[in-house]
Amino acid sequence: MKIHEYQAKDLFRRYNVPVPDGQVAFSVEEAKQIAAGLGGFPVVVKAQIHAGGRGKGGGVKLAASMEEVEAFAKEILGMTLITHQTGPEGKLVQKLLIEAGQKIEQELYLSLLVDRATASIVIMASRDGGMDIEQVAEKTPERIIKVYVDPLMGLQGYQIREVGFGLGLPPGAMKSFSGLLSNLYTLFVAYDSSMVEINPLVLTSDDTVLALDAKVDFDSNALYRHKDLLELRDLSEEDPMEVEASKFNLNYINLEGNVGNIVNGAGLAMATMDIIKNAGATPANFMDVGGGASSEQVENAFRIILADPKVKAVLINIFGGILRCDIFAQGVVDAARKTGISIPVVVRMEGTNVDEGKRILADAGLDLIAASDLSDAANKIAAAVN
Repeated sequence: MKIHEYQAKDLFRRYNVPVPDGQVAFSVEEAKQIAAGLGGFPVVVKAQIHAGGRGKGGGVKLAASMEEVEAFAKEILGMTLITHQTGPEGKLVQKLLIEAGQKIEQELYLSLLVDRATASIVIMASRDGGMDIEQVAEKTPERIIKVYVDPLMGLQGYQIREVGFGLGLPPGAMKSFSGLLSNLYTLFVAYDSSMVEINPLVLTSDDTVLALDAKVDFDSNALYRHKDLLELRDLSEEDPMEVEASKFNLNYINLEGNVGNIVNGAGLAMATMDIIKNAGATPANFMDVGGGASSEQVENAFRIILADPKVKAVLINIFGGILRCDIFAQGVVDAARKTGISIPVVVRMEGTNVDEGKRILADAGLDLIAASDLSDAANKIAAAVN
């Protein structure tokens, strides 16, 4: 789950990670009131959306007067901000972060991520802050520092110093940086984060470090342990179909193709998307109904997929284990009768009670296309859309 920058900075304050003074504004008048309380100019006006690259897209402005605060707030609020992370459709800006400007000596990069390959938490840092870290990794990978922390041991003092020395921080800034990184690590672990990123982390003229930006992602599977984080979820920033799917415990990700997928299990979903692509078609979504889906969940999965105008055909690929094929088949029949399917549907089922499942589908009188195996299913779905 993603949260906004202003929400991430509220968490940073809770864990004594230094950030600039600032507040969120939902109107131009609020923006002016907050700016007036910051004690002087310049003031930064920042669009709040779940995407990076806001500055390049015109969503971050430095105001030198109240008149500029008002003008920039009017310009940014309500705009559709397009960045390299939003896609061409962009995102609607509905809130702003109004923040005190800083005297910046140097911009740095700092992040913490879960590294599954090493079963550790990796600290990534670079002297090239304010830039896309992907560009730094591609052009000058030697400028990225990586320190791997064993989560059972926790962050050690020598690892903090390794990052600080690698960033070339002056001696006077090391104490400030040590506290910041230590507290950031504590936040990362306490909230089951999958990523915490500060870009840029700035060194100010008085040798202190400050999180000028803040990006935090949480492991959605751990949210049951953090009820307070659920209050930070902004549904307007998420795909409406993905939000609808989550209400029924369905794992759905919207893609750009024209073939809808209904599968049970993430691995099978990935394999199904691959075979669709190899057959010459393109998947329109990732829809995993899970290993123990009920017929009601299957029905809702069908309803959500059919609501997508991009979908020209549906491939059902089920391996019955915990989810029995007869239960799944009944869900398909119920969904078909309620939604009125008008596009081709290819069905491939194997596993528990598969014969009963096939009988239910056959007796339903629906116009379904049966497939004998994965290859047959892929070829039939490609023929249906092409």
